[in-house]
Amino acid sequence: MRVAVLQQKYNANTRRNDRVREIHVSLDHWRGIPDVLSMNVVEPYEPVQHHWFYNQQVDSKDSWQPFSREDSQRLEDAYSRVGKCEKDEVVVATDGRRYDVRLRERKRYSVYWEQKPAEVKRCSWFHKDSKDMTYTPYSEELSDILEDAYMIAVTLDEWKQNLELPTGETVILHNPKLMMQYPSSCKDFPASTNERTQPRTLKRGIENIPVEIPEGEPEIVDHLVFMVHGIGPACDIRFRGIVQCVNEFRIASNSLIKSHFRQSEDLCIIRRVDYLPVNWHKVLHGESTGVDKDIERITLPSISRLRQFSNDTVLDLFFYNSATYCQTMVDTVASEINRLHSLFLQRHPHFTGHVSLVGHGLGSLILFDLLTNQETDADGKPHELHEDAHVDTGCSSYESLEEVLKGHGLEEHLSVLHSEQVDMESLMLCSEKDLKDVGIPLGPRKKIMNCVKKWKHSRTGSGHAAQNETHSPSLGMRNTYEHQTPTTSAVDYQHSYVGIGQVSIDYPQLAFHPQALFAMGSPIGMFLTVRGLKRIDSNYSFPTCKSFYNIFHPFDPVAYRIEPMILPQDVDLPPMLIPHHKGRKRMHLELKEGLTRVSSDLLGSLRMVWQSISQVPSPALAEGGISSMTPTDEVEVPPMEQKERNFTKVGMLNRGRRIDFVLQETPIESFNEYLFAIQSHLCYWESEDTALLVLREIYGNIPMRNALS
Repeated sequence: MRVAVLQQKYNANTRRNDRVREIHVSLDHWRGIPDVLSMNVVEPYEPVQHHWFYNQQVDSKDSWQPFSREDSQRLEDAYSRVGKCEKDEVVVATDGRRYDVRLRERKRYSVYWEQKPAEVKRCSWFHKDSKDMTYTPYSEELSDILEDAYMIAVTLDEWKQNLELPTGETVILHNPKLMMQYPSSCKDFPASTNERTQPRTLKRGIENIPVEIPEGEPEIVDHLVFMVHGIGPACDIRFRGIVQCVNEFRIASNSLIKSHFRQSEDLCIIRRVDYLPVNWHKVLHGESTGVDKDIERITLPSISRLRQFSNDTVLDLFFYNSATYCQTMVDTVASEINRLHSLFLQRHPHFTGHVSLVGHGLGSLILFDLLTNQETDADGKPHELHEDAHVDTGCSSYESLEEVLKGHGLEEHLSVLHSEQVDMESLMLCSEKDLKDVGIPLGPRKKIMNCVKKWKHSRTGSGHAAQNETHSPSLGMRNTYEHQTPTTSAVDYQHSYVGIGQVSIDYPQLAFHPQALFAMGSPIGMFLTVRGLKRIDSNYSFPTCKSFYNIFHPFDPVAYRIEPMILPQDVDLPPMLIPHHKGRKRMHLELKEGLTRVSSDLLGSLRMVWQSISQVPSPALAEGGISSMTPTDEVEVPPMEQKERNFTKVGMLNRGRRIDFVLQETPIESFNEYLFAIQSHLCYWESEDTALLVLREIYGNIPMRNALS
């Protein structure tokens, strides 16, 4: 019986294919026939326009997302060139060159971070159930079958014909606007309680479905930004990871460039800023450290969810104060930034822009300590390893990777490192995880890392060696802070190393000089104070980074200010208010400040009346006293009205400019600051005001228009 059914389907498909071939042959002829005597001739068939989609898993469910029109066209062009018989894989870069699509495999691979490959489809036909919110693309094979049936229906003007799909379901093309797919016949297949009984709606072409196609990104990148997360694996209130949050920030940035820098973008003065995520939590809590297993053995079984949350998040703060794990965290951040930077340059060989850093929460502290310990020569160039260092640490006499490994009986691993093109310079940038990834066992791995540590110390000169011999509790706050004193004192900025409470570790060097460090919701000020540092010297600046911005939400419980640690104690300078991205202050803040101003004006008027009544009139008072007083003399300018041009110079961390910048709370947040405290610490990834501040500082003096104009 089953053989007979299959034979019938085969014969039906054969007849359909023959008919399709006949129509293909005659289509060109029919299109050339003139419309004689204005007869009602059916519109000629036009091939469907394909668009490429990729499958993005959302809550373990398929969610098909369209590529931008530019990326889809690149994929279509490559598909047309190679054809279906091409054996070699064809790779097309998409999404700002952050992903690669392998056409034959039909998979989309991330370039910079670990992510499960996503399925890719060349789409033309879509379906939707009655309960679905979005349309889902058919497979490429079913789309071809549907397109052939549609072509026959249009060409012959024959509609309402039943088309049986290989899946057993039936499609009826009622007319070009109404096409339905019906479930399998209950006669052939027994019904079940979960069987879909409602028909599906079919649509042909992406132009006939409600879908938002993302904007394409310019090929040229003006500026690269690395974004480092804070404690825990989740970065926002929706428990999304660093990759998703950085994607959100990038989308906001691209949108703001189009709305606020439209003229400069149209003139190709600016193109885009790219943002790449830096993940250190996965390494810290991975198998290489084994810390999670150690913590799990000592964790109490009660309130398990709360304890698990604490182990995944809060403990990161304690790990950073441990010499062992602090070294792992700093090495991971630096090596990952250098790896991403190198990979970015490979994919953007003509990149000539600058690089900046963004840190959230604990991530900003890691970057702050890392930038504090970058090294430069006297002329400001990146620090190079000197050949005249003579401190004997067991590795100083070796000049090459071969000599180092042979001197410690590790020459058997030389071939592995050579295969990865690792020399002594690149070995110093490697973390223990990097060595594990290339297959070096634990014992030799530890020996190599220990030798590299000693080799770094020996090659940085006698000044660093002398510092190491003192066993200072901190190597981090170099020539930066005034130690336990409220007044400014002279500091030798070439040789002074001052710091309290910070663990002693070796700080790796970045492969570039950052233009700026943006700290979001940062506890830097608190950590420096806990380390025993009361003041930051006003003349201090990062050795390799020109600018520093401390951005925070007014209700963020993790954020602390920086400027009070630089300014004299008698100076009370409010933070700079970050403008709203739509060009004005939020209405509820204007209302609140307006009421404050009215009450102040009223108080000033009452004071004048009281003084005019209680004091004896005299020519002096009338000439230079009450008569010259205005209500504004009694009104204190609200903190949010402070302008950057009207402030005292705030040290050199940001080249004398303001450092502390505060966001405006939303109207609903202003009702209860405690209720929105946690959300306030996680709001930066979606904050258009924060993204606009970053863009303003990156693009400098390039004019920016008001979004409302």
